[in-house]
Amino acid sequence: MKKKYKTLRLILGDQLNSKHSWYASKDDAVLYVLMEVRSETDYVWHHIQKACAFFVAMEVFAEYLKSEGHEVHYIKLDDAHNKQSFEKNCDALIQSHGIECFQYQLPDEYRLDKALASYCKKVFIDTKAFDTEHFFTQRGEVTAFFEGKKLLLMENFYRHMRKEHNILMQGTEPEGGQWNYDQDNRRKLPKDHKPLPPLLLQNDVTSQYKRITEAKIRTIGSITPSDFPWPVDRKQSLELLYHFINNCLPLFGTFQDAIHTEEWYLYHSRLSFSLNTKMLSPHEVIAAAITAWESNKKHIYLNQVEGFVRQILGWREYMRGIYWMKMPEFASLNFFKHTRKLPNWYWTGKTKMNCLRHAIEQSLKGAYAHHIQRLMVTGNFALLAGIAPDEVDFWYLGIYIDAIQWVEITNTRGMSQYADSGITGSKPYAASANYIHKMSNYCEGCHYDRKERTSENACPFNSLYWDFHDRNIKKLENHPRLRMVYNLWNKMQAGQKEEILNRAAYCLENIEIL
Repeated sequence: MKKKYKTLRLILGDQLNSKHSWYASKDDAVLYVLMEVRSETDYVWHHIQKACAFFVAMEVFAEYLKSEGHEVHYIKLDDAHNKQSFEKNCDALIQSHGIECFQYQLPDEYRLDKALASYCKKVFIDTKAFDTEHFFTQRGEVTAFFEGKKLLLMENFYRHMRKEHNILMQGTEPEGGQWNYDQDNRRKLPKDHKPLPPLLLQNDVTSQYKRITEAKIRTIGSITPSDFPWPVDRKQSLELLYHFINNCLPLFGTFQDAIHTEEWYLYHSRLSFSLNTKMLSPHEVIAAAITAWESNKKHIYLNQVEGFVRQILGWREYMRGIYWMKMPEFASLNFFKHTRKLPNWYWTGKTKMNCLRHAIEQSLKGAYAHHIQRLMVTGNFALLAGIAPDEVDFWYLGIYIDAIQWVEITNTRGMSQYADSGITGSKPYAASANYIHKMSNYCEGCHYDRKERTSENACPFNSLYWDFHDRNIKKLENHPRLRMVYNLWNKMQAGQKEEILNRAAYCLENIEIL
C-alpha cells in the first residue's frame, strides 16, 4: 500500500529555489513532485543543451531536497507511469497517495499559469498558490507603477527601483550623481586585448541526453554530454557568480556591447540560466557585485557595476512586469505586419554573412549569445527582412539556454522586432553594417562589403536597412528619434533610392542563399 500524504507540492523546472520558505521545515505529510513531461519538451524545438540543463538541474534539486529530509517524487521522461503532463501526473499522485491539498508556486509563464489555475478548479481537493519568492517585484508592480502614464519607460522604473530598494544610492541621489552610465559602456574590443578564458564547468548529462534522444524529442544545436559546461546546482551557480565578480566585473560595463569572432564570452556573467531557474536570486547577485565594487573601487569603476545592476534590477524586473501587464495579447502583436518565413540558415548557420554565421553557429554550439548578438545581429536582420514575429519567437525561445517565455518574448517580439509598436523599446533597433563594424570585427573577411549598398557584393544589411524604413514610412516617419534617418533618405536622389530598393528586393527574393 502506498504511503498517504496530506499535501502535494508541484515544483516546476524553473523553480529550483532552495531558499524558498517551503523548505524551511520538514513535514512527512508533504510530498514534493518534479517531473519531466512531453508537454514541456515539445511546444518548441529546444536546444539540446537547454533540455539537458533543465532535466539535470531538476534531478539535482530533487536529490538535494531528499538529502534535507523532504519527501520527494521525481518522474523521469521515460518512466512507465509518466502520463506526460503536469495535470495527469498530479491526478495520479492525488489518487494513489490520498492527497487532500494541492499546492504550487506561481509560474512565470502565462501558459502554465492559466493551465494550473484551471487545474485547481477541476480537482476536488483544497488548492493553494504561493509566490516564488525570487523577484524584487510582484507580478502587478510594474503595472501599478505606470498607471496613468503615457510612456512605459524602463529608465523611469529603474530609477524607482534604485530608490525603493536603496541600491547604488546616496540618500535620495544616485551614487556618483548619475543614474545611468550606458554611454560609457559601448566600447569595441581593442585588437590586442585578450579577455580571460571563461569558466566552463564540468558535468555529465549523459543519462538526461539519452532520455531525450531515445524519446525522439526534436531538438536543435549540439552537445558533448560528458563535458557539459553549464551550472546544474546552486553550488556551481555561486562558483560562476564569483568567477564573474572577481574576474569579469572590472571590465563588464566597458565591453558589454562588444562582439568578437574569437571571444564568445568576453566579460559577460552567463548567470541568466541560474537566475531564471532560481538557483540564484537577483538580490544576492546584485549584492555580490556591489560588495565587490565597494571593497575595491580603484579596480572596479561605478560604470561597470551600474551597467550590471541595470540589467538585473532594471531590465529583468521591467520585462517581467511588462509581460504580466500585456499578456496574452502581447504574444500576437505584429506592428509591421511582417509575414516572411525565417531563413533556413537560422537553424544551421550556413550563410555567407559573417556576422550572422558567427552569431548563429555560436548559438547552436553553446546555446548562448549575449544581448547585442541577439538584438543587433540575429534580431536586427529578422526585423529588416520582415520576418514574422511568431517565427522569431519560436527560434529565440528554443535556441538559448536561458529562454523562458516571460523574458524571451518581451525582448524579441518587443524590443528586437518592435512588434509591440514601442512598449518595450523607444524606437526600432534597426541598423546597417556600420553598427556591426563599429562594435565588432565581424565584417573582417566577410563575403560581403560593409561599405557597399547596391553592388553584387554589397552587405545585405545596408540595402535592407533603407528598405525597412522606406516600406514603413507611414508608421515611422514622424517618430522623433527617426527624423534624421528620414531626412537622409528624403535627400537621396530617386535613382539612388531605386538602386538601393532593387538590391534589397534581390536580397529578400534570394534570402536563402545570402
